[in-house]
Amino acid sequence: MIHKRIIRTGVIVIIGISIILIRLAQIQLFDTKSFSHRNIDLIHESVKQRSQEVIIDNGRGKFYDRNMVPLTHEAIPTLVLFPFLNHMDWDIEKLAKIINVPAFEIKKVLQEAKGPVIFGEPNPLVLTPEQMEAINHLEIPGVFAVEKQFDRKITPAAQLIGILGENPEELKKRYPDREIPINTMIGISGLQKSFDEFLIQEESTKLIYHVDGRGSPLFGIDVKFVDQSNPFYPVKVQTTIDYEIQKKAEQIVDQYQIMKGGLILLDIESNSILASVSRPSLDISHPYANNGIKDMMLTAHTPGSVFKTVIAAASIDHQLAPPDRTFNCSVTIHGDIDEQYDHGILNFKDSFAASCNNTFATLAKELAEKDETIIETYAHMLGLNELTGWVGNVYHIENFKQLADEEKGYIYLEDEERKDLKLNAQTGIGQQSVRITPLAAANMMATIARGGEKKMVRAVESIQYKNGTELYRFPKKSLEGDHISSYTASKLQQLLREVVVNEKGTGKSLNDLPYPVAGKSGTAETYRQDKQGNELLNRWFVGYFPYEKPKYAMAVVNLDVIEGEGSVIPLFKDMVNFLFEFDQQRTE
Repeated sequence: MIHKRIIRTGVIVIIGISIILIRLAQIQLFDTKSFSHRNIDLIHESVKQRSQEVIIDNGRGKFYDRNMVPLTHEAIPTLVLFPFLNHMDWDIEKLAKIINVPAFEIKKVLQEAKGPVIFGEPNPLVLTPEQMEAINHLEIPGVFAVEKQFDRKITPAAQLIGILGENPEELKKRYPDREIPINTMIGISGLQKSFDEFLIQEESTKLIYHVDGRGSPLFGIDVKFVDQSNPFYPVKVQTTIDYEIQKKAEQIVDQYQIMKGGLILLDIESNSILASVSRPSLDISHPYANNGIKDMMLTAHTPGSVFKTVIAAASIDHQLAPPDRTFNCSVTIHGDIDEQYDHGILNFKDSFAASCNNTFATLAKELAEKDETIIETYAHMLGLNELTGWVGNVYHIENFKQLADEEKGYIYLEDEERKDLKLNAQTGIGQQSVRITPLAAANMMATIARGGEKKMVRAVESIQYKNGTELYRFPKKSLEGDHISSYTASKLQQLLREVVVNEKGTGKSLNDLPYPVAGKSGTAETYRQDKQGNELLNRWFVGYFPYEKPKYAMAVVNLDVIEGEGSVIPLFKDMVNFLFEFDQQRTE
């Protein structure tokens, strides 16, 4: 009996030891780089526990403007100090003299340091080139002058650029065949998401030293400089944004207290985004608060009278708007007396300038009677109900989209809307189910300004290797499908100019600008109310300039404002004035 008990106990002990040995083998031999369901790299983590380091560059690719000005980061010449200096006899006075800081301040920073420090953080001391050279010439272990990469506190065009985050599941889903640490940052939105495969970090550049359990240097006081082993990475993404224009655009949008909406500016010749401002602002620490992560310039909204441009194009082609035809612009789209507007009897040209609802509701119904698909067809010819961002094959990536967050506009939600003439009357004035993005609206203006040529919009010009050579350049591309004729485009150009020069025009306050403007205003009902019961409206102005030699197309939007407030025409005006001065300075 006792003998059997001993045998059983021995078996249990052997099984227990075997389990422990198997577990140890799993940890130390087999799953060292992908331990547990979280795929933890045990070797990396163990080294990390006995290392202290300063990351100079995290190794992820970065974004630049069209002139290669950094957008997402700043390279700042800084002073790095390692805490083992506390246990050394070194010439602190020489360092203090070089950086013009009392020695006791340097001592205090080191005494409070739990690891390597950037002197002066969170507002690091910025060194001159002469100071950097003098500091490194001292050759003091633990004292380094380096150019460190810092994230910008406020990223220009924040929603367009997008944000980063840790998401192990998404990381594994995107890169199932690559061994990547689970804490690797990936793009969550915007261009960071679209270009993630090119940008994802390989190796970081850092200063590192190893410590024992008490934090003292393990292998002496030598600090190791670890640089990228790949001379081509990280890559540089050259966007089409102009940093100086972007800064001013954000300043002006905030000056006019746009709480929801923003501005998007296109270069007509290259059909690329020069500036993009979206509000609410994006708070990096709480990106989903107040929907700040959402790019309002790529989001479809009710456009109101901006959509009358589509009805005008179709009416011109189908001979529904001869010069001698007139419309009663003192009645609503249903034939009732208009309590708000009393424009009288207007022809087509003046109707467009004054944005007469009855004219374009009438024309929309007549177009729908001819063919229930006409309005959608012309919206497509002007690029409003399709994705306008650059799409194409980039190496092994098929249908690569620069603007992954772009929404597609639409005209109808249900088939009955196409057949119902009353609903088409609402559609004709940009109400009912009509939704377009400010990006598409600006692109429509660029299309008209070019004489009808419809192009994809670029946000990125090229991807460059670390050494500046090109990995890929994004070519200009046309949008597929039919487009308006040059004749129709010229007629639309004249109508859009009338909005500004005509005494009845809704944009006549823009008639005194140094760059002549052509454009269209819009005020859309949202069928929603604020907490006080006020109806919420969307205010738009979209246009291009200069009129004779078009250079810029722009859409400005102020969403969810109340009656009598939120006009965007003054904002549009200020941007035109700035761009004129900006261009004058560049040519001097």
